[in-house]
This record gives sequence, structure tokens and C-alpha cells, in this order.
Amino acid sequence: MVDAKVIEKAKDHFGRILEEQLKRVEVMKGAQDWTDYAGLDTIIIGICGGDGIGPYISRSSRNVLESLLADELKSGKVELRDIGGLTIENRVKTMKAIPDDVLAELKKCHVILKGPTTTPKKGDPWPNIESANVAMRRELDLFANVRPVRVPELGVDWVFFRENTEGSYVLGSRGVHVTDDLAIDFCVATNQGTERLIRLAFEHARKNGIDKVSIVTKANVVKATDGKFLSIAAEVAKDYPGIKWDDWFIDIMTAKLIDPYRRKEFRVIALPNLYGDILTDEAAQIQGGVGTAGSANIGKRYAMFEAIHGSAPRMVDEGRAQYADPSSMIKAAAMLLGHIGFVNRAKKLEMALEVCTQYEKAKVMTGRSNGATGDEFAQYVLDTVRDPGLEKKWLGYQKPKA
Repeated sequence: MVDAKVIEKAKDHFGRILEEQLKRVEVMKGAQDWTDYAGLDTIIIGICGGDGIGPYISRSSRNVLESLLADELKSGKVELRDIGGLTIENRVKTMKAIPDDVLAELKKCHVILKGPTTTPKKGDPWPNIESANVAMRRELDLFANVRPVRVPELGVDWVFFRENTEGSYVLGSRGVHVTDDLAIDFCVATNQGTERLIRLAFEHARKNGIDKVSIVTKANVVKATDGKFLSIAAEVAKDYPGIKWDDWFIDIMTAKLIDPYRRKEFRVIALPNLYGDILTDEAAQIQGGVGTAGSANIGKRYAMFEAIHGSAPRMVDEGRAQYADPSSMIKAAAMLLGHIGFVNRAKKLEMALEVCTQYEKAKVMTGRSNGATGDEFAQYVLDTVRDPGLEKKWLGYQKPKA
């Protein structure tokens, strides 16, 4: 027999979610314009270590930024600001995904370089607390997750634009156990959230001379939210007549990324939150693993750049944290440099990272004492950045396989 009180309780919960999301739509309608970093007296970069191996790889990446921005740090044009308090222990203590004092410090920064944080899952000793990443993306309105993946010898040169503040994740901790037998989660799509993400992808293609954007959904089955994503893509595409676009279902797209013939056709890929999380990890594995890929989370006022892998608590427990690979976070640091206007230095750092991780491999990260430490690897990357012959060396590796 159906319990009417149980249904009413679930309806009340859903009603509150609807009110929150409708208010969010109104906020998006009045959002400010993009931050002009060149016009700022001081660009404040927050360094947030996070959990597990996070503080170790954050330190290595901070060393890279300190070296490449030495003149700006000395002149006061750039400030590096360390922000603690985002550990799982502190978050559980306050029972908030981001404690209030930490969020206040984050909002004082213009851009953030963030290490991995722990998100509890069922069976963990921690309570069911929301992902710090999801919360940060929502609180700072970081609507676009941008992840580049390049493997020149395979003809792979992709940039993924994953919607960051909607989809299945934004209410991931707000689902309802209606009864012991029934659980329901929620998925969100708005015109405003979808349009700004897809337009950013098309703008990237236009600015970089790319003539194709691919849209990924499951709109044949998920009719409302995925259907909205696809229909808005069709409308946005009309504003970019020089750029072709096509659409793929998420299941077949996972296969096509490993198809050596088809995957060369993809360049810019835009997709909802959940599908983006899955597909970008697959893409990173093609590049050499999730430890090699960086991630940018872009909003109009703030931006956050991060390693895309987890906090690896086992490495800490086994005393191996100093051997954690900082490549993903150094890649994120390169994306941060480009975002705030230091494009040439960002390009050199990206070149050096490719040379060090994919080709030359004079120092190798194994995660154990038979490989380099994170700090040693970061210094290797910096030495490569300073090599006068870096560009020539990098160009020599850019010949794709036939």
C-alpha cells in the first residue's frame, strides 16, 4: 500500500529543489561580464592543496608557477596565496562540502590551482558529504570544464567542453530514498546553462581556426534534459556558419574515441556533465592516463584549474606520496597561465610537459622509489622549459603516424 505521507515528503523535497533551480536561472540571466585579468592591479592565484597526495603535487606545481612568474611575483602583479582547510577531516568537522571560511578565502582569489579532494562513497568511514568539486563549481559558477587531450602520433588533438553546474551531478547528494524500495535522483538542464557552455565551445573553435564541433548526448532516450542540450546546440550553431557540427550518442562515442580512423575527425567536443566526466577520463587514458591530463573550470568571474585524478589516500598510507605524479596539476598550471594572459609561457610549459611525459622521459614517474619524486619531475620540466632548443625539439615529435 502506498503511504501518502511518504509521497508528500518527497514532493516537498522536490519543490524546494525546483525553487532553488528557478532562482539560479534568474541569477544566470543577470550574470556579470568576463573578468579582465590585464586590467587587474594584482592577479591573486589561490593554491589549494586538498587531500591525500594533493598537498604534494600542489607543492611541485607551485614551484613551477613561482619560477615562471618570478618577475610578476616580485613586482606585485601576481600573488600566490595558499589556502588550506579543504581536507576531508575539516569538511566533515563542519559538515560542509566547502567550509564557510575556506569559501570566503577562495572568493578573494581570481583563479585557483586545486589539488584533488576526497569525496566519500557508500561504505567509506566518512558521512555522505557533497563533492568539494561540485560545490566549488556551483558556488563560483564555474560552468565549463575544459580538458585538452593531445597525442600527435595518433592524430589526437581534442578539447572537451563539459557542462559543469547542471546535469546529473549538481544535485547528486540531493536524491530521495522515497522508501526502502525506491530511490530517485535528479538531472538539471537550463537554457542559460546549456547555451553558455555550447557557445564557449563554438567560440573556442572559431578563435583557434577549428571548423568542427561535436555534440554528445543520449537524447534518443533522455528526452527532456539531453533533448534540450541537443536542441540548443542546433540553435547556437546557426550563429557560426563557418563551423560544421554533428551529434553523437554517448555510448557510440566511447567506442569512436578508440577507433584509429574516426577519432582523428574530432576536435572540439561539448557534452553534459556526467557524459563529460566519463569521456574525458577515457580520453586521458589514451594520452597516457588520468595523471597526465589537466582540467580547467571556467566561469565569468572565477576560474579553477585542477588535476583530474583522485586523492590516492593509499599512496599516503604506504608512505609513497612524494612519488605522486604532478603532471596533471602542472598541466592545469599551464592552462591557468594561458587563461590569465601569459600565453607564451603557458605554451612553453605545455611543450615541455609533452616532451618530458610522452617522448624524452629522462625522468619517469612510477609512483614508487624506483622513479622520480614529484619535486624532481617538476624540476625536470622546468629545466626543459628553459632549454633554448625546446620548440625545435617539440616540433620534431609532432609527426603523426601514418
